[in-house]
Amino acid sequence: MNPLWKYLPEDSPISGKKKKLKIEGKQLSSLPPEVFGLEALQVLEMSPERESCLSFQMGLVPREIGLLRNLTVLYMDSNSLKAIPPEIGSLENLQRLTLSNNFLASLPVELARLQKLRSLHLANNCLTDLPAPVCQLKKLTFLDASDNQLETLPESIKNLKRLETLLLLFNSLEKLPESFCRLRRLRSLWLGYNRLRRLPSGFGNLENLDWGRSHCSCNFEVNPLECPPEEVCRQGPERIKQYFESWKLM
Repeated sequence: MNPLWKYLPEDSPISGKKKKLKIEGKQLSSLPPEVFGLEALQVLEMSPERESCLSFQMGLVPREIGLLRNLTVLYMDSNSLKAIPPEIGSLENLQRLTLSNNFLASLPVELARLQKLRSLHLANNCLTDLPAPVCQLKKLTFLDASDNQLETLPESIKNLKRLETLLLLFNSLEKLPESFCRLRRLRSLWLGYNRLRRLPSGFGNLENLDWGRSHCSCNFEVNPLECPPEEVCRQGPERIKQYFESWKLM
């Protein structure tokens, strides 16, 4: 076993019953090629920000990543990644993928093959649009696209019908598509620090949204909201729905 990295077998008391690899070691300057021979691997941590993980930043993800077809969790936060190889689409058992704090401006179309993915972390990258493959991940329940350069959201965001948490803080969004209002399972939605002047007229139909009931479930501060005004938004989706209905009667 390479002394510079650690493989936790399934019967390890700290592995959570999963075959887990945490790449670590201050002497490492690249990924050990032996990693990609561990076909039974389920959890792979390659994030410098995580304790005892990489002491260097990856500039690219080896195409051999596609060999690890049993992965369910893949951490690659806080590296220097500008692209993700199409082989990521081979990881069809993946349920959690973290790519925050990189330099990604796009994602490969093959990402759409990750139909078991439930949690996707894309915060603090260089995205100007929400990549189309993301909107094809129909089992996604958590999406963090905060701190990018998003100006619009695609109509196809309506496909994320299982989404419960959506974080969009610190972007440049000027509007939300009307199809956004079909995300009926949303409970937590953070929109703070954008350029939103109005919400779509069907926004009040997001009845599971905890706005107005749980402070930690919403954030829409530092938006030039006019329709509805901020004081209405603070009262939750029911009050927002009443606001738009009253406009129809005028």
